[in-house]
Amino acid sequence: MAKKKTPVKPTGGLRILVTNDDGIHAPGLQVLTRIAQKLSKDVWIAAPEEEQSGSAHSLSLANPIRVRQLSPRKFAVKGTPSDCVLMAVRHIIKDRQPDLILSGINRGQNIADDVTYSGTIAAAMEGTQLGIPSIALSQAFGFGESRTVKWATAEHFAPGIIAKLVKAGWPEEVLININFPDVVHTAVKGVEVTSQGKRDQSLVRVEERIDARANPYYWLGFERVLSNPPKGTDLHAIYSGMISVTPLHMNLTHARTRSALVTALGKF
Repeated sequence: MAKKKTPVKPTGGLRILVTNDDGIHAPGLQVLTRIAQKLSKDVWIAAPEEEQSGSAHSLSLANPIRVRQLSPRKFAVKGTPSDCVLMAVRHIIKDRQPDLILSGINRGQNIADDVTYSGTIAAAMEGTQLGIPSIALSQAFGFGESRTVKWATAEHFAPGIIAKLVKAGWPEEVLININFPDVVHTAVKGVEVTSQGKRDQSLVRVEERIDARANPYYWLGFERVLSNPPKGTDLHAIYSGMISVTPLHMNLTHARTRSALVTALGKF
């Protein structure tokens, strides 16, 4: 059984690192900072200088990383979300590592296959690899007629959910992925612990456009069409107006296939 890693309040209180992939000036980062400040007085921020959406779990190995201090505990990092976590833990606040890492709040959901692309999830992955309990948070939007991001929904529910998760603890190789539905907070139907769903890949689109010099360029995206996912998945929860809480495991080995391959390959 995996060992539990529960954040413990040291003398001086819980130290929280806040990061994201939408960039240092993103409104979601401001919301998450306020949430973190409801849980602790020792809150640090290290976020990308520019938006890094879709950067996944990448590191800047071929380019230098530059850090710009904006205030006593707020830093802009010229790099990816994973760079931000590494720089914060190994350099910016190396005197004492964070007890908890919060990544987000992402502008848009990170559910189903999104988790493999998401820089928000990747920052939590990096924290988990460093042995620090980490939570990714995202606010869904675009499912209704309104294109307004309902940040107040995440801000209303996140402090209580995070506090309960911290108290309960979770295994060391697990990160927590929280998604808030695209409804006002009074319309949220509850909290559901879910499994990662599977997106309908037929909804992926490549949109071709022409620039001012008559050269083609392309945008990748997903059709905003609701599928019919199984109950218990993150997709179903968000479509149903529920808050989705999904534990994601860092070990990607598929045990059943591994056992089958051992038998199939035999000895050489």
